Amino acid sequence: MSRVAYVNGRYLPHSKAHVHIDDRAHNFADGVYEVILIVGGRMVDEEGHMVRLARSLRELDMVPPMSDRALLNVMYQTVARNRVQEGLVYLQINRGTSPRNHVYDNDKLIPTVVCTAKTVALPSDPENVAGVKVITRPDNRWERVDIKTVSLLPNAMAKTAAMREGAYEAWFVDKDGFVTECTSSNAWIIDQEGRLVTRPLAGLDILPGITRDRVIKLARENDIEVVERAFSVEEALGAREAFLTSTTSFVKPITQIDDSVIGNGHPGTTTRTLLAAYLEFAQNIALENAA
Repeated sequence: MSRVAYVNGRYLPHSKAHVHIDDRAHNFADGVYEVILIVGGRMVDEEGHMVRLARSLRELDMVPPMSDRALLNVMYQTVARNRVQEGLVYLQINRGTSPRNHVYDNDKLIPTVVCTAKTVALPSDPENVAGVKVITRPDNRWERVDIKTVSLLPNAMAKTAAMREGAYEAWFVDKDGFVTECTSSNAWIIDQEGRLVTRPLAGLDILPGITRDRVIKLARENDIEVVERAFSVEEALGAREAFLTSTTSFVKPITQIDDSVIGNGHPGTTTRTLLAAYLEFAQNIALENAA
């Protein structure tokens, strides 16, 4: 079946879906986006994603193109037209199209709305999930990475560097040697006391991940202590376990950082517990929908 995309009020074959050359996202990376997990044809953590989207629009002085209810309808229509039961839905909102000029006038712009969906398989066996390698890179991004914008060039370059070194991801490291986050996910360790450690949202130096928030809740439900503080690369190298989280990676065990093996080189018990809990949470949404 040909994939279907939504562009500004029309559902089109993916190959025929286009935006204008003078769209401000093309010229200035002037847009925001969300990627949401689909299980059983339903969006996982739907409310959290919509709250974050509204914040991204507000922080960039962008006008919402339509109501949340209408946006949800667009996403669910796109999911249905692509017959996605397990996968991802992608929503992007750009400020609009105008002759190239740094200055914008929201009163004269009509936001561009794009939505796509595709099937992606969820992990089937948390007990046998494979660990991955990450590399470390200096954090050279702009200072508002707390906003989910399409301005992702440093992320793309770091992720490509990781791929070229046989790694799955890259951890960004600040000037003081502390891990901020990954190129497209949040970073975690399990310290020697068995506590779950991840960088806090107090500053503007990481994205408030929706999967991050869900994993914190699931950890507490499983009596795992959560500590939100910065951790260094050195501490991570001596940690019991490490992993990353995102909508597309779920809970992904990390077994190697640069040239150092983490723990015993295999996914740890806590990481596998959290992956199983997350997959159960997501599947319960599908069951509730079916009922």
